[in-house]
Amino acid sequence: MGRQSPEEALRLLLEHAAPLTPVRADLESALGRVLAEDVVAAANVPPFVNSAMDGYAVRAADVEGAAPEAVRRLRVVDDVPAGRTASVAVHPGTAIRVMTGAPVPDGADTVVPVELTRLSEPWVEVLRAPPQGAHVRQAGEDVRQGERVLVAGTPLRPAEIGLLAALGRAQVLVHPSPRVALVTTGDELVAVSEQPGPGQIRDANIHSMAAQVRTFGGTALLFPRVPDREQAVRDTLAAALASADVLITNGGVSVGTHDHIKAMVQELGAHLVFWGVEQKPGSPLAFWTRQDKLIVGSPGNPVSVMVCLEEYVRPLLRQLSGFRHLHRPVRRARLANGYDKGRADGRLHFVRVQAEERDGALWASSTGPQGSGILSSMARANALALVPAAVAAVPAGGPVLLHMTDLPEDH
Repeated sequence: MGRQSPEEALRLLLEHAAPLTPVRADLESALGRVLAEDVVAAANVPPFVNSAMDGYAVRAADVEGAAPEAVRRLRVVDDVPAGRTASVAVHPGTAIRVMTGAPVPDGADTVVPVELTRLSEPWVEVLRAPPQGAHVRQAGEDVRQGERVLVAGTPLRPAEIGLLAALGRAQVLVHPSPRVALVTTGDELVAVSEQPGPGQIRDANIHSMAAQVRTFGGTALLFPRVPDREQAVRDTLAAALASADVLITNGGVSVGTHDHIKAMVQELGAHLVFWGVEQKPGSPLAFWTRQDKLIVGSPGNPVSVMVCLEEYVRPLLRQLSGFRHLHRPVRRARLANGYDKGRADGRLHFVRVQAEERDGALWASSTGPQGSGILSSMARANALALVPAAVAAVPAGGPVLLHMTDLPEDH
């Protein structure tokens, strides 16, 4: 099986990723999820006519023409805080004090804000008259009974959560967060808290991967590091597949003597969709399916795995989560310091860059050496510049497309 182009690799991943079966979630756990049902209002919001201000409910006719030199005096006959209704109606020559959110009493058609009045018990003097109907919220002003308020496919942000609460929807049908098992392999790896011995390095990848998965909206399930032993790899992969919707392995998918992932995954009954992508960094990317489980074999170098997760796993997880927008914004920019492959090598290069607006144009500057082990280059980047497979070099100031990795998806 030959290597795939990046476009074909992404297409194959998404082709196998149907949104996860919806579940009912409490509002507290629905934030950030995608709605899997239409929501129709069972009642008006607000349910009754209420005051938008602290002030006095009056008849507009009683305060017409009010001015500091021509005040209108009304007798205050009741005081209505939010959560209570008036005991009497507003009649000619009377007013009822109301608080924000309190029901507007019968007979009143206007609320005069308290700052436009002067109280002289039991009278209130109106110093200026607002127009008729001012500061009165009508029943159903926000949402009318029977209205389709939210549609399936809507991401639930704080505003949608509040709206659902106002509608009395304590639970809602959503696509769940994908469970993503993360497995790193390699005898050379030690925990971040350990002092590496000769030939050893700290396992930074498991932490960057878990952080990426969480920012992508997935639930990261971290498995203990696996030594380069066939049985250990096989056992860990089987346990990870049993617990997750997606398994991401790190390392062990290249062609080395101790790279056991490919053989062990297929021994567990997985179907290989592709192995290898024409890109740099991250070419030894693999993808398998096993029944309804998806398996991504990512390369071991720290930049390679982060680029692969950003470019392929992020849209994959978003599609599983029910999102319609899967991809980061793409912008045209000028590559300040240029980029030279040496030759047109048939691979798409992802160049880590810092993008910024200068003089009305978007410019991108390399974050430094582009080796696949230089993790600091990712920490300084806010975009990936794409140098196409057929292009040998981009001159200083030359045009380039950017994937804006710090911005939310827009398509």
